[in-house]
Amino acid sequence: MSLIRSKLPAITKIVASALLIAGCSSSDDDPAPVPDPVPAPPATTTFEVTVSNLTNAQPLSPVAVIAHQDGYAVFTVGMPATVGLETLAEGGDNSALIGEADADALVLATASGTAPIGPAGSETITIEVLESELAGLLLSTSTMLVNTNDAITGSNGVAIGDMAVGDVMSQRTIAYDSGTEANTELAIQIPGPAGGGEGFNAARDDLADRVTMHTGVVSRDDGLAMSDLSGQHRFDNSVAAFRIERIN
Repeated sequence: MSLIRSKLPAITKIVASALLIAGCSSSDDDPAPVPDPVPAPPATTTFEVTVSNLTNAQPLSPVAVIAHQDGYAVFTVGMPATVGLETLAEGGDNSALIGEADADALVLATASGTAPIGPAGSETITIEVLESELAGLLLSTSTMLVNTNDAITGSNGVAIGDMAVGDVMSQRTIAYDSGTEANTELAIQIPGPAGGGEGFNAARDDLADRVTMHTGVVSRDDGLAMSDLSGQHRFDNSVAAFRIERIN
């Protein structure tokens, strides 16, 4: 009896050890957890906007490009310019205009040119929107003729949502007067190379206070004695050409 009793604890230990080994082996054989699938990014559509300067001596400021739905406009003829448009029209700085656009719920995307566009020059600007936002998509652009007081040009609400991949749309644009500054043609109020003066000034000469078609530069060569502009700075419409292509 004593021999049997002495073996029972040893057998128990062997069984327990076997179970422990079996448990470890089973744990090692468990499959690794499968990570949740990463959702695919939403599909996007890309447009290229090529801006060409058609003037003789009017550089264009960096162009603002805005993709939006109906109800947003960079400007409306006969209505006052926004502060963002005034900043662009007087000083060539598009950052405030783009900031206004980005804060508007109807605006889907914005982009900016990288530098002024000289006479006969051009630049291509890329803008991207979600494919799900193509229905009713509109495109607006704006830039300053920098050898003026407050002249702008651009497109307002061009319908591009139905363009197929590879489609191209072209448009020529005229000059508008933002109505935020008198057209003195004085160098101290012209930011371009013909003047080198102060650009945006919110308090200066907001007399007309409405956007209209621009009557053009007069210049000292054509009778405006105080003008610091010459006949080469005059312009005829159209002043810019815009080419829009859907890339994908």
